[in-house]
Amino acid sequence: MATTPSSHSEFDRIEDVDVSTEMRGSFLEYAYSVIYSRALPDARDGMKPVQRRILYQMTEMGLRPDRGHVKSARVVGDVMGKLHPHGDSAIYDAMARLAQPFTQRVPLIDGHGNFGSLDDGPAAPRYTEARLTAAALALTESLDEDVVDFVPNYDNSLQQPEVLPAAWPNLLVNGASGIAVGMATNMAPHNLGEVISAAQHLLEHPDATLAELMRHVPGPDLPGGARIIGLDGVREAYETGRGSFRMRATAAIENVTARRKGIVISELPYLVGPEKVIERIKQGVQSKKLTGISSVTDLTDRKHGMKLVIELKTGFVPEAVLEQLYRHTPLEESFHINNVALVDGAPQTLGLRELLDVYLRHRISVVRRRSEFRLGKRRDRLHLIEGLLIAILDIDEVIQIIRSSDDADEARGRLQIVFDLSERQAEYILELRLRRLTKFSRIELEAEADQLRREIEELEALLGSEDLLRMQVSRELGEAADQFSTPRRTVLIEGDAQVQATSRSAKAPSADALQMPDVPTRVLLSTTGKILRVELEEDGSFPRPRRRSKHDAILADVPTSTLSDIGAVTNTGVVYRATPVSLPASPAASALMSAGVSAREYFGITDRKEQIVGLVPLGVETPLALATKQGVVKRVNPAEWKAQHEMSAIALKPGDEVVGAARANDDAELVFVTSDAQLLHYSASLVRPQGAGAGGMAGIRLGEDARVISFSVLQAEEIDHAVVVTIAEPPADEALFGDVLGSAKISEFGEFPAKGRATGGVRAQRFVRSETALALAWVGPTPVRATSKDGSVRPLPDGFAKRDASGTQLEAPVDALGCAMGDAPSESD
Repeated sequence: MATTPSSHSEFDRIEDVDVSTEMRGSFLEYAYSVIYSRALPDARDGMKPVQRRILYQMTEMGLRPDRGHVKSARVVGDVMGKLHPHGDSAIYDAMARLAQPFTQRVPLIDGHGNFGSLDDGPAAPRYTEARLTAAALALTESLDEDVVDFVPNYDNSLQQPEVLPAAWPNLLVNGASGIAVGMATNMAPHNLGEVISAAQHLLEHPDATLAELMRHVPGPDLPGGARIIGLDGVREAYETGRGSFRMRATAAIENVTARRKGIVISELPYLVGPEKVIERIKQGVQSKKLTGISSVTDLTDRKHGMKLVIELKTGFVPEAVLEQLYRHTPLEESFHINNVALVDGAPQTLGLRELLDVYLRHRISVVRRRSEFRLGKRRDRLHLIEGLLIAILDIDEVIQIIRSSDDADEARGRLQIVFDLSERQAEYILELRLRRLTKFSRIELEAEADQLRREIEELEALLGSEDLLRMQVSRELGEAADQFSTPRRTVLIEGDAQVQATSRSAKAPSADALQMPDVPTRVLLSTTGKILRVELEEDGSFPRPRRRSKHDAILADVPTSTLSDIGAVTNTGVVYRATPVSLPASPAASALMSAGVSAREYFGITDRKEQIVGLVPLGVETPLALATKQGVVKRVNPAEWKAQHEMSAIALKPGDEVVGAARANDDAELVFVTSDAQLLHYSASLVRPQGAGAGGMAGIRLGEDARVISFSVLQAEEIDHAVVVTIAEPPADEALFGDVLGSAKISEFGEFPAKGRATGGVRAQRFVRSETALALAWVGPTPVRATSKDGSVRPLPDGFAKRDASGTQLEAPVDALGCAMGDAPSESD
């Protein structure tokens, strides 16, 4: 059965097209839309379309800095419904970025609420509020004066500016980033004051070279500060539009605790958050790429700003660890500049001079169009006022003409003929209110006419001279700089920085290179509680200062090494362990205790009742000798103690406490001085070492109400030149506020005979007047030093006295006795 073909309409026609041609056309159309309408900023105002529409719509909504904030959701809704027919999330993301001070060098939106951080996104738009900043108003000012062209919105129902007037160079100041089809832009932020200074220079010197412009703009100025290392890439970018530079965090090596050093990060590279840094540090420690790090703490807050504390393990060189961090973490990042922006609707790669030139041409056009608009407005106003003044001179005839006319059209025509007026002037007279007919109103009109003539003359001169026009642009830029510029935040460093961190593929330093060398050192404890590490001479000898220390005396001196442990013995019989590597080191040129730190803080002693009475080396076979105020003596071997922070050295009886402690080999001499002026010394070999839990043995027999006030250990090499210093308490009726103002005596140690352990000793000073007890005593090698509570030196008697002689009246109160370590003996000591 035959069938007849059905008829087809013209809409059912099928056409063959070339796929490659169709794809090429569609792709180019899409690419142009992305480039022009979404991803790339305009070189004139530095805005992408969505940013421009946000600022314009907020201006139309009246969201000025002097008015209240409104919900961000309302702004997003108005922008999306009237100007930007895209997703609300895209609009809000762009809006939040304009409010972030860590993203924008000069924020354009004043946000109220959580607008995000370097590690987290902003809260939902229903929770945040916004308004424009004063800087944003400067970008949109004069839009009502025909300064830029307006174009229809997406449905031709509204008009929007093609570009903003931009009273300051937003593109260079705030930078930009975006990915288009086949191209991308990435522009660094700059300092507003510096950019405007360069623009003013280019206005005055149109042939200025790049080198001259870089005197005003030496490099980017990032919102978060930090440092830029090496400016060769910056120069290349300013010349060609492409280049790169290294951003480095601002780091300082500090004592995070009394005995631990750390690296404190106060500024991070652009768009790098602390959480990202912490995560990379943890990964580096786990993978063994980073060593020497014990902990990382983020102390960042709104009040104090950015603060990241990286605590180091004992014995590691902070500078070497910091170099590792720069290599393996975002503490150092590269920024690749790609200055792509739209110029006359087409993407171009621009250098510094070209960016400034495009902006200045736009700004000159804005000022010219604004001046032409204002000139036209003033001419129109002057025209009306001149007609009004003519009518006022013969107002009676004007009224007669109006009253005798049948309608407004007839009245308008008769006024034009009689007074030789234009149609607009005649219409304005017809609308005249009777209150404008007073004499005062006429004077006001004449004054306004004179003012308008002057302004017209100035505007005509401005429009008639290119030089005056450029001067006006420069003047307005200067006003913007005065209002919105802030000091530079980013430090520019030419060449390489002191801490080298070359490429990430470079060979990392070994673990040995990160650790400090274990070298011989001496640790000193002063009578005011300061502790210091002294660097020894090359031959291992104690340094001799080039200048005399006028403060403090040495209570304890421990030979050790930088990575060996030392212990602080307290009056409670507890030994606190620490390593001297983190102590401040005094070079051989000074050896002054003023450079020390608090020993209590360094050893972590928190109980105020505990007082350090001596320092000892730990992990060695040399026994530790200590004595208590009740006359107990003990020797214990520190090498037997476990490696823990707190250890017990003696089991004390109730009410007893340790008065002194020091290392003591068998050939050392143990010396006791009691409050009743008895001195006893004998060989340390008479005291057998005991375990840490033992309570010691009898060391000296005490008289009634007497106590041990001083316990010293003289090494074998110190015995021959040791001295004994005793200070008697003043009579009770002469004591002033607790100050020790008694009598003092210095005797040679050799005058005191040795006796057996647990005996009573011999008299060390004869009391005079109403003196009843010794307040202070000290036995050790010369030179000796007496100090006050603040460490100031106090004079002692000259020469030596017999061992049982009376003392000499002191000139000033003495609170402590010790050795003037490193000073040569002198009469003043």
